[in-house]
Amino acid sequence: MTEREHESDRSLPGVPDVSDDGTNVPPVNGSGNHHTSRRTGRTTNEADATDGDGRCTDGQCTCGAHGSDGMASGQWAIADGGASAANVDENGSLGDIEFTRPADGVSQDVEHGDSPDERVNVPDGVAVDTPAYSIRSEMNDIETPDDKTWFMELDTAVIDEGRCIQCGTCVAACPSDSIGIGDDGLPELVKMCTGCSLCWDFCPRGGLRYERQWKITGGEDNVSGAGDPITEFSARVEANWREGAQDGGVVSSLLIHLLEAGEIDGALIATESDEEAWKAESFLATTPEEVTDNAGSFYNQTMALGNLDLAQWEHKLPDKDHEDLSLALVGTPCEIEGVRALQDFEWEYQSQNAGVRDVEYTIALMCTKNFNYQKLIGEQLEAKRDISPDEIGKLDVLDGNMYVYDEDGERLLAEDIENFHGAALKGCDECADFTGYAADVTIGSVGSADEYSSVIVRTEHGLDAWKHAEPDLDYHDLEDRSAVGGLQSWDKKKAFEALERPFDPDAPRFIDYTDHVENYGTELNPHEGDH
Repeated sequence: MTEREHESDRSLPGVPDVSDDGTNVPPVNGSGNHHTSRRTGRTTNEADATDGDGRCTDGQCTCGAHGSDGMASGQWAIADGGASAANVDENGSLGDIEFTRPADGVSQDVEHGDSPDERVNVPDGVAVDTPAYSIRSEMNDIETPDDKTWFMELDTAVIDEGRCIQCGTCVAACPSDSIGIGDDGLPELVKMCTGCSLCWDFCPRGGLRYERQWKITGGEDNVSGAGDPITEFSARVEANWREGAQDGGVVSSLLIHLLEAGEIDGALIATESDEEAWKAESFLATTPEEVTDNAGSFYNQTMALGNLDLAQWEHKLPDKDHEDLSLALVGTPCEIEGVRALQDFEWEYQSQNAGVRDVEYTIALMCTKNFNYQKLIGEQLEAKRDISPDEIGKLDVLDGNMYVYDEDGERLLAEDIENFHGAALKGCDECADFTGYAADVTIGSVGSADEYSSVIVRTEHGLDAWKHAEPDLDYHDLEDRSAVGGLQSWDKKKAFEALERPFDPDAPRFIDYTDHVENYGTELNPHEGDH
């Protein structure tokens, strides 16, 4: 037998041998029984560690062969160097246990006792607060790509600064549906931002150079005067339903005729909230009756482009493929700028994508400014002027004045619009687009007599819509072009005073966030801070 073969026959200390009949027998190496100490791992001679009956006397043996407590005599345990169980007695028994039966049909009591979010047994000097955003840089050394712009940049530069105009373009642009609409009517992040930059790029108060969008949409000559119209009219509807409409009721007439002709399947317009009087909400009208029932203007935004997810309107739309649907959008000039820019790029806008693509007709409402609902209705009219929202029948902004009428058409208020400036959306000051340059049709009251609407037709789509409604309209040439052009010039002047960036229709369509920071002095990389 070689020395290696002889060594392989030796039994390792503490490991039981097996006899022919399968029973464990103590290891024998010719010099007496040995066992291994669990505590020290050393092999000891049994003569030194047992009493006369062969039982261990050092309290360390775990072999079990000597009748140690908890093990039947003749059984063996393998020494693993581990600790003995802490939840059993010396005999390995759990003992008597009582379980508390959970209550049936009863919620957890969070009003009394320990709060479910209370931290207990926190070691001294250990901070357990949720780590700030900057912990990312502490956990890895990956540099953020320079071309990424996050929702946090938009939040910092536009929303937190009070410059958001509540058009909803950022919601529509997000390819991961990460942006939603908060209870305050403002955009908010609802899940992780991917840094795709689209919300920033398409925001008319952020990265979208809206004056460049005018040229792309309407031609080289539409950056002066009242734009680049094909034709202009003063018009009104003679039907009885016009009494509830704004001015001449032309917007409603265009939509009704487009619906009846099958040119559109629905029109995204504004309706009054069921909960709050004179608060506007988005609504998809799919019948002429729904159009006339919601005629009239509201002077607060609806986040219209954030409501182009057609899933919420599916029950109202005809059963056909989304690519075969056609919609009209009635909105402020900034909303039209936003949807036109989105349509220029073949990107997926996630849940809003079908709605964005299906908008074929755009109607802009002449607009110098819009208002925060609570500040206008709640503070300026109700609190300061004692006009309850429930008694208001109509609101109008005309000739530089705010007009309020009751349900019977009696005037309750006529006051300089400047007195309501504090209720206006701050971002409106930067807008130079009074007449909706990017729309198919622009409609408003400036430039026409009472009960007439001024109509500016800018595109072939707009002319098509006009031709459908023309037989039911009382119309003539636009009465006062100079009034429209004058107010447009005034609006531009105010915008130039408010804008802190250059106004340049020939510059690139998108403004880099770093350029915005240089002009507006906002935070360069807010996503790297402790937000």
